[in-house]
Amino acid sequence: MQVIQVSDRPASQAFYSVAGRLLFIESTNLEVRNLIEQLCAGWQLTSVSFPDRSPDIQINFFCGEQPEEIPRNLNCFEIADGGKCYTDGTDVYLVLRDSLVRLEGGSPVKVNVWLSQPPGAGDPLLARVASFAVCAALRRFGLFDIHSAGVVEPQSERGVLIVGPSGSGKSTLALQLVTSGWPYLSDDELLLSLVDGVVEARGFRSFFALSTGEQVGFKHCFEPRTVLGSERRVQAAPGLLLLASLSGEQKSRLNKLTQAEAMTRLIRACPWATYDTGIAGANLAVLSALARQASCFDLSAGRDLLEPGFAAGLLVNEAFTSA
Repeated sequence: MQVIQVSDRPASQAFYSVAGRLLFIESTNLEVRNLIEQLCAGWQLTSVSFPDRSPDIQINFFCGEQPEEIPRNLNCFEIADGGKCYTDGTDVYLVLRDSLVRLEGGSPVKVNVWLSQPPGAGDPLLARVASFAVCAALRRFGLFDIHSAGVVEPQSERGVLIVGPSGSGKSTLALQLVTSGWPYLSDDELLLSLVDGVVEARGFRSFFALSTGEQVGFKHCFEPRTVLGSERRVQAAPGLLLLASLSGEQKSRLNKLTQAEAMTRLIRACPWATYDTGIAGANLAVLSALARQASCFDLSAGRDLLEPGFAAGLLVNEAFTSA
């Protein structure tokens, strides 16, 4: 087994596995260490105490240290919340507020994360940069992230992906289906991969986060398996793809999409498929396979989806019937 060299500073080190890949995560700041452990506990990562091989991915978190300089003449892209991504097709830099993430290709894939200070309570910065660090590294191994909820139709065992931005009702619809007895993958983020010509989806975040309406920006987080006794699945082959948005009306509407229309919407929902140019071809190939494999619908979600059992009936009687 390869020995990983570390500095003589106090550090937290942990190994995790996901989809057959081994991650090594290190932090030189104990406060950041505690926050990272909480994040990893909410993601579908398996802790590994005594790994028997070298890691595929090595992620290092630094706090209060001077970050690297970003090289000149890199391609630059604007991302959500005022962030910027710089890349030359191999290395990737992400600037978000006063943090910097640098991914360096190779074996293992190395990711360094610099924070100016430990994030305060309720600050989503660490979750965003840590999620980017993990997902950007996993893309190098054919695991591509998508902002989507995922459930499994219990009779056919086909996966249902609910794709949409924050506030599009993904978590609410997923919860309605889970309470109707549908197993779940995740309510917010999935990892897609192509296995023997079939697209598979696996959950990345294990807990659900739903807005309560009591306080702007506040979400209630819970694990359906623990709270509701629901069944969580590791992975599923998608057979139905819903591109969701809230209509504000009472009645929900489903409209069948062509493969070309679905592909256009998927590219819009997965910006890293074009921003991260080093793996763009492989990422787009998985999205194209998904558009061919799954029956795709535009879902204009109405208030009727909140009625008990309605969401399950709508998908079984209309979407799966016309698939």
